[in-house]
Parts: sequence; structure tokens; C-alpha cells
Amino acid sequence: MPPRQILGYIMGMTWIEGIVRGPGGEQDVTFLIDSGAMYSLLPEATWKALALLPEREMRFTLADGTAIVRQVSECEFFVSGARAHAPVVLGQPGDPDALLGVVTLENLGLVFDPFRRTLHPMRMLLAALK
Repeated sequence: MPPRQILGYIMGMTWIEGIVRGPGGEQDVTFLIDSGAMYSLLPEATWKALALLPEREMRFTLADGTAIVRQVSECEFFVSGARAHAPVVLGQPGDPDALLGVVTLENLGLVFDPFRRTLHPMRMLLAALK
């Protein structure tokens, strides 16, 4: 797949195009890169179109301190020329649009530079054992 480009940014928010794939097919998605979110989030219409099924329930704390409970599944992500599986929060009505969280970025081997608003390959470290 060709690399996707950063779409733009406004007042500290950065969006990027990606593709998500599940048992029901694949969808083009515009993600808000959220370096404060652990897991990525898909809107209800998207995860239902992908036929994702809840695998577990987790408790999350929002930026304002509010605690919520959401179902979590897993899907395949294609972003900036990289492909990986990662957990995904199954969004509900009233939740934000698609978010790209740090676990997904790490699984993709990417890191977000918040100053330049760009994604870069992660510097991978491997300790030598003797």
C-alpha cells in the first residue's frame, strides 16, 4: 500500500489517513493522532462495518477525569506505509471520531513528532544477550 500523508493540523491536532481491516472488510479512516491515548478508537459505524466483535471490556479515564467503560477488540491497521494488528476501542455514540493511539503507533513501528507534526520510523532497540 502507498504511504499515507499527514492530512493537516489545526491548533495542536494532527490527522492522518489510514485503512483498517476486520472480518467484514476494510474501511478508509481519517484518524486524529492522539499521543495521549493508549488505544486507538473507531466510531461505531466503522467497527460495525468491519464486523468487529467485542473481546473484553475495559475502563478508561478521559482527559477531564471522567471514567468510562468500553468494549475492546482488535483489527489490522495500515498507516504511513506500515501494517500491524492492534487493540481498538469500540466507540459509542457521543465518542470522538477515529483516534490513533500510541499502542497502535508502536505496533506499526512509528513515532509521532509533535513539534513537526510528522510520523517517523521508530528507533528499534534490541539488547544483545551473551
